[in-house]
Amino acid sequence: MTAFTVALVLVVAAAGLLRWRRPAWYWLAFGVTLAALRVLVRYRSVMDACGLTVPPARWRLSLARATNRPIPEPRPPRIRRLRPTRTGLILRLKLRPGQDVFDIAAASDRLRHSFSMFGVTSREVRSGVVEVRMTGYDVLKRVQMPAETETRAMRVPVALREDGSVHYRDYRAIPHALTLGATESGKSVYQRNLVAGLAPLDVALVGIDCKQGVELFPLARRFSALADSPDTAAELLDALVARMADVYRLIRTQQRITVDVPDAEIAADIWDLPEELRPTPVVVLVDEVAELALYATKEEERRRDRIITALVRLAQLGRAAGIYLEICGQRFGSELGKGITMLRAQLTGRTAHRLNDETSANMAFGDIAPDAVLAAIQIPAELRGLAIAGDSSGGWHRIRAPHTSLRQAVNLCNRYADRTPDLRELAPFRHTNGSATDLVPSAKASPATA
Repeated sequence: MTAFTVALVLVVAAAGLLRWRRPAWYWLAFGVTLAALRVLVRYRSVMDACGLTVPPARWRLSLARATNRPIPEPRPPRIRRLRPTRTGLILRLKLRPGQDVFDIAAASDRLRHSFSMFGVTSREVRSGVVEVRMTGYDVLKRVQMPAETETRAMRVPVALREDGSVHYRDYRAIPHALTLGATESGKSVYQRNLVAGLAPLDVALVGIDCKQGVELFPLARRFSALADSPDTAAELLDALVARMADVYRLIRTQQRITVDVPDAEIAADIWDLPEELRPTPVVVLVDEVAELALYATKEEERRRDRIITALVRLAQLGRAAGIYLEICGQRFGSELGKGITMLRAQLTGRTAHRLNDETSANMAFGDIAPDAVLAAIQIPAELRGLAIAGDSSGGWHRIRAPHTSLRQAVNLCNRYADRTPDLRELAPFRHTNGSATDLVPSAKASPATA
């Protein structure tokens, strides 16, 4: 008995230590089993207390009265599957007649308390089937991306969601995105994770960094074009607009609109073209959009209008030509001038790190998810990298990117430097040398001379 007691004390002490220092290990070793048993034992009573049950069917009531048996109890949603994950549990429920998916979503906070879980979210899989994801610990406190993620063309993992799933940046589904964040909010780390995910892919990276290139120019070996001033950015964007026109001409000549070609083979964008003819997709990263929109003189105003017009054209027409925008900034508001709200309307994806004012949060989510505005301005300063991500569907969730240092991003870009495509239109803006003198592009470079 003494040996058993000592062993039990050691196991409890080890569990407590793991829960404090390594919550992920504790969950896999002890938490997942305890949580599954807790859910199965408490399920019926919790659903009844949360108002997620329906009265028994009339035929069951009639049968109980006819046979003089007890009245059947209310019925909760039927459990179709309970699956453990590395961060929590996934509970798939079949709703009873008369129940709605919004009932489950409204009761998520009560379910979290009742099942003693860290977080509970729900989504509708199909009509009548709801998936409830429960997390056993704070997965955003120390982000650990899974070893294996789903990868395909133009889809990269960049962060972890609060429900334990991976947040992907899918350019085929959401071509253009806006990323906001105050100073020291983690916006640069999010951008590095994005570049790190795109580096191994067959894609051309184009960077506009008006902070003298301190953020993007160290990654120059993986970028096909870079600009570090508004003047160079204007010429670079004009070159991209010219490339877009050339790609559209290529698509037009390869559409194959004849009676003997099936409809599925008619090309409408670069992804419908044969692989040997498909142009290289381009991702444009703008590090600080406000620097492109500010002006003090008439000449700078004309340059600003030229830049914003080019960005709006790329946002409106670039998707089919394989040109995708990532617009980043600390501040994004209508005071940046005409064309800004038109540009925002084309940026489907929205990501907001900690913001200092409600106006920027409204610009990010006010037109798609008003309830996400308050969440964006309530992010604490000590949780760098925590962000709110949403899209035009109205849904939003909390995410956090794993910490990636600038050195790690540089090493990764250098490793995949051989995958950097050499595009004719962007050749004047290409930088391959890491020295300080060679990282200053010529403001008079013209894409017409390429």
